[in-house]
Amino acid sequence: LHAWSINERENFWRAIVDSCGIRFSKSYDSVLLDNDKMISAKWFDGGKLNFAEHLLKNNGDQAAIIFKGENGVRTELSFDELRDQVASVAKYLKQAGLKKNDCVAAFLPNCPEAIIAMLACSSMGIIWSSCSPDFGVKGVVERFSQISPKVLFVVDKYFYNGKIINILERVPLILKEIPSIEYVVIVNY
Repeated sequence: LHAWSINERENFWRAIVDSCGIRFSKSYDSVLLDNDKMISAKWFDGGKLNFAEHLLKNNGDQAAIIFKGENGVRTELSFDELRDQVASVAKYLKQAGLKKNDCVAAFLPNCPEAIIAMLACSSMGIIWSSCSPDFGVKGVVERFSQISPKVLFVVDKYFYNGKIINILERVPLILKEIPSIEYVVIVNY
């Protein structure tokens, strides 16, 4: 297997794509261009796929996300629940007028809501950027003003080292500095 993966890269990777059920929304022209050049090699040239589609392809009540916060709260989402919630956020984004190549920013901790919103954006071709809620206002503004987001997802608070940290007091300062933000979605944590 190792020798095949090195000596016949194109055949190997074509077999991987086929056996893993990877679906391209636009078929690739070639598996590998510039095979002999590591840095300039192009894989699946011309092809397009959406990784959110692949992450959401499973069905059923098995756990897709298991989360445990610092405050001890445990959340579990099944594949069906995850897909439904992603579809709900995508519907909201469409109703808000967002489309492919628009930008969304997230001031969220690593939580299920961050994954859901990111997958909704990715499924629509919306550019996603995020930062941790432990960023200060200056850091948030420096990061997000570069992309001119239309929507800001923000957590109301988060927990750190046994303390509750309020985030909502930072939102007016962020909105003042990033005028492109038209909508703010507050995630209750």
